Amino acid sequence: MDENSAIIEAILRDDGLAANLNGHQSQDSGWKTVSYTKRRKNPPKNSAQPSLTAFHDSDVFRSVDQHSEDRLLRAREAAAAGMAAALQSAFRSKQHSYDDDSGAESSAGAVENGGAVVKKVKPKMPKKPKVSVGDVASNMDADDLAAFLLDISASYETHHDIQLMRFADYFGRAFASVTASQFPWMKIFKESTVGKLIDLWVKTMLVQGLEMNSILRSVISSMPIVDLFDEPQLYFLRILVPLSHIPEAVYKTSVDWINQRSFEAVASFVLWLLDNIHADLEIHQGTVKGSKKVAQQAPSKSLVAIFVVLAMSLRRKPEVLISLLPIMKENPKYQAQDKLPVTIWVIAQASQGDLAVGLYIWTHMLLPMLGGKSSCNPQSRDLILQLVERILSSPKALSVLINGAVRKGERLVPPSALELLMRATFPAPSARVKATERFEAVYPTLKEVAVAGSSGSKAMKQVLLQIMKLSIKAAGEGIPDLSREAVDIFTWCLNQNPDCYKQWDLIYLDNLEASVLVLKKLSNEWKELSAKTPSLEPLKDSLKSFQQKNEKELSSGEHGARHHASLKDADKYCKVISGRLSRGHGCTISKVFASAALAVGAAAGFALLFPNLQSSD
Repeated sequence: MDENSAIIEAILRDDGLAANLNGHQSQDSGWKTVSYTKRRKNPPKNSAQPSLTAFHDSDVFRSVDQHSEDRLLRAREAAAAGMAAALQSAFRSKQHSYDDDSGAESSAGAVENGGAVVKKVKPKMPKKPKVSVGDVASNMDADDLAAFLLDISASYETHHDIQLMRFADYFGRAFASVTASQFPWMKIFKESTVGKLIDLWVKTMLVQGLEMNSILRSVISSMPIVDLFDEPQLYFLRILVPLSHIPEAVYKTSVDWINQRSFEAVASFVLWLLDNIHADLEIHQGTVKGSKKVAQQAPSKSLVAIFVVLAMSLRRKPEVLISLLPIMKENPKYQAQDKLPVTIWVIAQASQGDLAVGLYIWTHMLLPMLGGKSSCNPQSRDLILQLVERILSSPKALSVLINGAVRKGERLVPPSALELLMRATFPAPSARVKATERFEAVYPTLKEVAVAGSSGSKAMKQVLLQIMKLSIKAAGEGIPDLSREAVDIFTWCLNQNPDCYKQWDLIYLDNLEASVLVLKKLSNEWKELSAKTPSLEPLKDSLKSFQQKNEKELSSGEHGARHHASLKDADKYCKVISGRLSRGHGCTISKVFASAALAVGAAAGFALLFPNLQSSD
């Protein structure tokens, strides 16, 4: 800018010199700012001829110099105009708010007056103070909230849906000053670089028996919110954000009020809140993934408020999530891989209110995702496992889940879920992955929940029959670990209900290789299994039926050598078990006769010892 000013000043000085040559020089021979009238292209004819009268008063070459100065002046004017246009273009490129017209006028005025060009300075907007979630939450007043809830409850007495919307508005206004940079919820859900110190410290505190809530509150209060959730293994910590900042009195006032709203209204409210979160997620993803720019539209409510209100609603009425399960399973927008972190967060909130609800949603919605190879990547598998590990690690989780194994006629872990768990826990040796060990850790507890119930009830009978069909199918697939576990489950079912033997008889030939494995187990572990069996009569009847079927199949000779070998093995084990049953029955009769003989002998001995006892009577 200094170099350009110097050029313009030099041009002005040359122009001033030309003016002085025309006779307008001042008395003190100093420089003076001059202005020029528009020169005519063709000067007057008489000006081109030197005057004899003026000869003695001026230079003889004045006319020649006049033409030279005119040409030089026009060239300098063109150069000055070009320089001014270049300067104006540079100003506009560096200053976005530069006004072309006013800038041009002010530049021209400055040049005409001989002054320097003044650069416009864009005024800086004052920075808004950063407001965090904790700052807003700490200033919330439970009494003010209670008065607000009392007012809207009276104003919209019969419209619980409107009351819930106004409830969300209250938190939306409270957290309106929290910007996206202070609550980067997508960053919280995705990033992964945190030190192991927090992980070890939290686990150590848990071993000592401290409550999870108090631990997380102390951690969150001492560290930035984003740093806590970068490690995928600490995903379970996210369930308290941003709810951990809400004062206890405000939280209690809110959940008590939510509990008084109707089930249907809360269910619709939860779905509306969830859709708002998905809408914000799609806005961000459209900007990042789409080939075309997507106009960003901010949600109508504060995202912080939506997360807070949704978490409180799910914790107080977790069963509403079960009613929304069909919608979440059928609508693709709730099942996409990029929506999985939000889904897991929602289920985690519901499990805080009821562990059984959390496990129910996990087995019916998330566990089937693990069964599809194309629909589940390692990261998704890790998140799904973290959730169930979180649920099962809760205090008294096993007793709570077994007592609530059936909810309104539906099982928390149905037979189909047990099959998926069994296959994930006992894969082929070549199919083992890093997550297999984690399945092995949670499988025993989930298996207990799957088979919990009264064996004599009609509902449990149907469950046992379904488990038998699934397990005998898995037992015949030739995977050693899977076959062993499936046979164990099948024999357990036989001991629970005598009708299971009838079911076995119906599927015996269709699952011959698996039936051979079951018969082998019964033969090898006869002492333990026979002691657990209430009655051996159903087994005896089944063995007779099996032997008849074996003889018929062997005599027909319609099947191949492998089937023929399996029939022979089955027939061998049937005879071994039948022999043990017969010997056991003979031993029982011998014991009865021996007991009777001992009783008679004891009576005779007693009579010999006391011969006079009867006569005295």
